[in-house]
Amino acid sequence: MSTTLTASMQDEVKAFARERDAVILAHNYQVPEVQDVADYVGDSLGLSREAAATDAEAIVFCGVHFMAETAAILSPNKTVLIPDLDAGCSLAASITADQLREWKADNPGAVVVSYVNTTAEVKAETDYCCTSGNARAVIEAIPADREILFLPDMYLGIWLERVTGRKLNIWMGECHVHAGIRPADIERWQAEAPDAELLVHPECGCASQCMAFGNGRTHILSTEGMINFAKQSEKNRFLVATETGIIHRLNKEAPGKRFEAVSERAICKFMKMITLEKLRDSLRDWKHVVTVEPEIAERARGAIERMVALG
Repeated sequence: MSTTLTASMQDEVKAFARERDAVILAHNYQVPEVQDVADYVGDSLGLSREAAATDAEAIVFCGVHFMAETAAILSPNKTVLIPDLDAGCSLAASITADQLREWKADNPGAVVVSYVNTTAEVKAETDYCCTSGNARAVIEAIPADREILFLPDMYLGIWLERVTGRKLNIWMGECHVHAGIRPADIERWQAEAPDAELLVHPECGCASQCMAFGNGRTHILSTEGMINFAKQSEKNRFLVATETGIIHRLNKEAPGKRFEAVSERAICKFMKMITLEKLRDSLRDWKHVVTVEPEIAERARGAIERMVALG
């Protein structure tokens, strides 16, 4: 799409949003032209907080399906739209509510902590939700004598064990995009860019190895943590180990600095399903409405509200 057509469609999107009293929320991994037209761009925790706090009549969620579900749970009196119903998540698909119920039955009395990358049905079986931005605070808020079932991302779980000193019972799920960033990718960049700061998402398959570097220039951070670190750092070159969509926002918020993806293969096909055209059509045609069954929403709300309040 040409620059002129993109700008014209962005104007259409903004006009429909004003007409419909809709707020547009976009995840950091969305395509640049969608990020640029959003009212708020952020990570899962920031987006959840915005969804809970907005005064708009409707929320258009440019992310993946579980994020729109979370917004619908937090704002039950608002209309929540997602521009593409097929925008799913491989990590959320790695555990079902039935599997979690069976796991809980095998571990009676354990506290269940679910990463936000889960379905509403799984959240309904959960005591605390978390994101990578506040997972450590959530774990540390749970009494030390309580067993914790952590799901579904094993790499985030392993990282949490290391930073909190807590032994967790971890579900063996993974994000296929983050798991695909391998130790070999990090080793290559460590050798080729000794002047760069390395920003690593804890979902990455290399995160545990990176913690052992102890070189002062390797930082395990949520996506929002990466943004804040880069803006405040005196350094000018950064290697980024997460989904490549974050590079666009980093370039916007820390201009003049150099950001490079550790792996150009780290692209989430689900995040890229939402295009500017689909966003416009969603607002114009009022589609696709995301709803959560009231009983499931009620059971999931407490776990999500604890996530929003912590960290």
